[in-house]
Amino acid sequence: MKFLHMALGKFIDMMGQLCVVLMILMVANVFYDVLMRYFFNDVSIGMQELEWHLFAAMFMFGIGFTLKEDAHVRVDIFYEKLNPHTQAYIDIFAALFFALPITIIVMYYGYSYAFDAYEMMEGSPDPGGLPYRWIIRSVIPISNAFLILCIFYTVVGNILKLKGPNVHEDHIHSEGV
Repeated sequence: MKFLHMALGKFIDMMGQLCVVLMILMVANVFYDVLMRYFFNDVSIGMQELEWHLFAAMFMFGIGFTLKEDAHVRVDIFYEKLNPHTQAYIDIFAALFFALPITIIVMYYGYSYAFDAYEMMEGSPDPGGLPYRWIIRSVIPISNAFLILCIFYTVVGNILKLKGPNVHEDHIHSEGV
């Protein structure tokens, strides 16, 4: 189980690096778009659409990476005071009964949404906009499939945590202060 956890972690980290590349491309695109607009009075609808395409892909794949890094928003009023085993049980429950069902629903409907866009070869309605809108629409089901892997990674990691000793880590935090 540790090997599976490590392998999934490496794959998720690679997707996190993809998010970094998407962010850099988006920043470069915005820089180019602003430069062209304000210095050369040239506006490109395609480049503006590419901005939100890159942002959408970065955001959707970043959700899973954020879950892996345990960097998502959480109200820690009570959670941080619990012992690691109790936290692991809570995380497993939340992953399986909250995150997983919603992710499966979004992936299911996102697939038909992307497939419909592909079948009609949907493109931008704006002149000069990007063709093949199904590409960005397909990010929805693909990123949610990735998120399912990340949820599985979280569950496996918490099962491994449950197999370890049940110690409260307060003494570690207070020594470093």
